[in-house]
Amino acid sequence: MQSSDKVRWGILGPGGIANRLLQDAGRAANFTVVAAGSRSLTRAQEFAAKFGIARAYGSYEALLADPEVDAVYVGLPNSLHHPATMQALAAGKHVLCEKPYSRRSEHVVEAFDAAEKAGLLLMEAFMWRHSPQTRRFMELLPQIGDLQSIRATFAFIMTATSDVRLDPGLEGGSLMDVGCYSVSGARLVAGAEPVRVLGEQTIGRSGVDSRFFGMLTFSSGLVAEIVSGFTSTQRSLEAVGAKGTLLSHDPWQGELGGLELNGKPVAVAADDAYRLEMENLSAAILGNGKPLLGRADALGQARTIEALYRSAANHEAVTLGD
Repeated sequence: MQSSDKVRWGILGPGGIANRLLQDAGRAANFTVVAAGSRSLTRAQEFAAKFGIARAYGSYEALLADPEVDAVYVGLPNSLHHPATMQALAAGKHVLCEKPYSRRSEHVVEAFDAAEKAGLLLMEAFMWRHSPQTRRFMELLPQIGDLQSIRATFAFIMTATSDVRLDPGLEGGSLMDVGCYSVSGARLVAGAEPVRVLGEQTIGRSGVDSRFFGMLTFSSGLVAEIVSGFTSTQRSLEAVGAKGTLLSHDPWQGELGGLELNGKPVAVAADDAYRLEMENLSAAILGNGKPLLGRADALGQARTIEALYRSAANHEAVTLGD
């Protein structure tokens, strides 16, 4: 039976992102992490010891069978997000699944249908959406007037030669890894879903896109440019309006600077977005609110990424809904 005041979490996949997820978890008021599961018991035990987690399991199935786990965080490679989420839902667990949930819209529909049928909650883990910087950006947005254009970028220099993000079999690639943030940012600022996309990609040696450039067109005529890559360093979200410009230097990780409105810095209090997203879903599980992100947002993400890849493969624009 679930604790009345705190949600008990299990971690599926104690990798780098899960390590970052839990850095500030000790400050959480409404959740605790009680179990970690990996395909390697040793790895699970090391992760559990690092974060003071009580139980470690050498398989995902063993963690999902734990009756004292209310919800799970899925931090596995991209290709495993959907099957692991479906397993967790079938086991009666609420799910926070690392972004991107999937590049296939039918996966999103299947997962949210399963969650709703079981009376469970599912949320895609776009932690940046929970940050104070994002909230302040959206509060300031009306001050720049009618939107004219949006530019969202996220790229870094990949130095590793062997990495899950470089593996086509695990659905790697820059659009899936970091470009999904750019897509999320453009969609949020536009306040709508794109009706037409155009994508261009550069395929790297491993067979995944090492660079991706996209244009998203919305029904209002607004156009957003999205950029991702493993060969340069960019992190930004810029909205240009009839009355000015709003710029976030690093909306995704908050490490490279804050906000500027018409060139003037805007102060924003810092907080840990990873803890905030877990607190948000935990509050919803406890009946004290709603998940910030749900079916509609996850479906919009998947449909857009799906269309961008199709456009890049066929070298032509794609109208969403076709």
